[in-house]
Amino acid sequence: MYIEKLTEITTFILDVDGVMTNGQVLVTDDGNMLRSFNIKDGFAMQLAVKLGYKICVISGGNSSGVLKRLEGLGITDIFMKVHEKLPVFKNYISDKNLSVDEIAYMGDDLPDYNLIKQVGLKCCPADASHDIQEICDFVSSYPGGGGCVRELIEKVLRAQGKWDLNTIGIW
Repeated sequence: MYIEKLTEITTFILDVDGVMTNGQVLVTDDGNMLRSFNIKDGFAMQLAVKLGYKICVISGGNSSGVLKRLEGLGITDIFMKVHEKLPVFKNYISDKNLSVDEIAYMGDDLPDYNLIKQVGLKCCPADASHDIQEICDFVSSYPGGGGCVRELIEKVLRAQGKWDLNTIGIW
């Protein structure tokens, strides 16, 4: 059961498209690709960073808008245009001296498959591909871009006694 694993998590590693977004890309006439982010996911990520958790983003996409959004949330460990995520993950945990047991990874599709199998808490949105859902410890009740990241972070913070309604929002 995944509940016991929640207390061990110090680091969240996340995909972008299909996790932080709904996976849809709007293409403008001049070729710009636009994505929509959930503000509740953003609040939870920003809170986690302020509480000392590590958040790392590993994405196959490459968008200056996505990069600005993530940096605006205080996320500094951002790896974009990554086609093979596992080597980046291995370098990251080595550089940060992390154990796989303290990592929650949320991905939604086959490019996440090999990485997700490596971590302590395997997570995905409700609308993740069947193959990903099959190997996950935690399948969110929310779809990608619909609050799944918030749900994961909130569960971890609550399990660790850090979701304190008396101090959240007082920064």
